Amino acid sequence: MKISTNNDLVILGGTFDPIHYGHLRAVEEVRQALKTAEVMLIPAGHPPHRKSPWAAAQHRLAMARIAVAHHPRFVVSDREVGREGPSYTVDTLRTLRLERPDALLAMVIGMDAFLRFDTWRDWQQILELTHLIVTGRPGWPAAELPEALRQTLYQRRCDDIHQLHQQPAGFIFFQTITALEISATSIRSLLANGQSPRFLLPDEVLDYIESKGLYQSP
Repeated sequence: MKISTNNDLVILGGTFDPIHYGHLRAVEEVRQALKTAEVMLIPAGHPPHRKSPWAAAQHRLAMARIAVAHHPRFVVSDREVGREGPSYTVDTLRTLRLERPDALLAMVIGMDAFLRFDTWRDWQQILELTHLIVTGRPGWPAAELPEALRQTLYQRRCDDIHQLHQQPAGFIFFQTITALEISATSIRSLLANGQSPRFLLPDEVLDYIESKGLYQSP
């Protein structure tokens, strides 16, 4: 397999509250399919579409860094954690595009997020800044898409991942990934009830959680 040696980048943003193998495996499968050399994880500082994360931003950033410490193709960015105000994806992508003007950028999102993608700030401009890689199961409910998003998908859908290398942004590609039924919510619930989530997330991340007393029942 030939690995890209330029500035091409696979991006995964999220609260990572906490980060787990579901996050890591999904983005690794996309990286391999695209044959890109680098993945960037971007923990959200103040996510605008959901309530405040349970763990403080500095803990979520630390856990993401711990999770990928031994994986040289993964980097963690603090650009959203260090920015005041809501963590709008379009703002993050603008900064990345300035840094990598000609690079392929491919942002990974799950199917549930894609079904609400038209509620994101400047969502159509996002597609001018990056490709969108939608991960999930086959047979997704296209009928659930809002009309504006359905029209955009009709114009931008790409069914051959190799075509993404023909331009730096603009396509929507659906990638079926290994189904790992892991959620941060279930991990937090286990911890709050005194049970172990070991083997759902890296051991080093769990050690950090326990050492800081995160996600404990009040």
